[in-house]
Amino acid sequence: QDPTLDEYLTAEQNLYYHCMIYHTPRKTRDTRIREVLQLVGLDERRKDVVKTFSGGMKRRLEVARGLLHEPQTLFLDEPTVGLDPQTRRSVWEHVLRLRERTGLTIFMTTHYMEEAEYCDRIAIIDHGQIVALDTPPALKRMVGQDLVRLTTSEPERAAAMLEQHTGHAVRREGDAIYVEGENGQALAANLIRQLTLADIDVLGVNVTAPTLEDVFVHLTGRVIRDESASAKDRMGSRLRSRGRLRR
Repeated sequence: QDPTLDEYLTAEQNLYYHCMIYHTPRKTRDTRIREVLQLVGLDERRKDVVKTFSGGMKRRLEVARGLLHEPQTLFLDEPTVGLDPQTRRSVWEHVLRLRERTGLTIFMTTHYMEEAEYCDRIAIIDHGQIVALDTPPALKRMVGQDLVRLTTSEPERAAAMLEQHTGHAVRREGDAIYVEGENGQALAANLIRQLTLADIDVLGVNVTAPTLEDVFVHLTGRVIRDESASAKDRMGSRLRSRGRLRR
């Protein structure tokens, strides 16, 4: 995951060296180097010594190096690890542009869930085993439901009333009430209606959809290994994964 470039050579020289390793035909080397540098946005820095590059530029140059021999598949092992958020975003802008322009198949490993969102398909690995393989939307449906968070004037009475009249599992944490459902917006409207009929003031409402982080915790945490967990237990696990529940 650390850069493997020769920092005392220029970007162009680093790529020329690898052209020789890949046996790129001599007559096409210069053209190929220019093409890959343009793809990753480094053409104007091709004569600069790599030692002067930022971390993000070095990552992009490594991507360019991997493209020299025109592969059909590119493997990226945590390409943005150790980079600041702005640099990570820049690297991804170039990688996504590369995919759009070339149709290249890209295999990537990452522990950043927001980066996994860029993928067409995701494999989640736990203890060396693939426990799920699907598209991001399909994986999120495994968690299943939107999460509605309500704050009310009477949280204890509101929680008891909603559990009794809606048929949904309800969990209360402090002044907040959490309810899960497939259509979060419609569910929130129904919950507000029920509370209004019971003369309970609704002070705030928030609806969130499942995230890949929820999926990861769901598949690799206690829930997947404990099929007897109740709906409230599953919701508690999900809330903890979002940092909303304190033990």
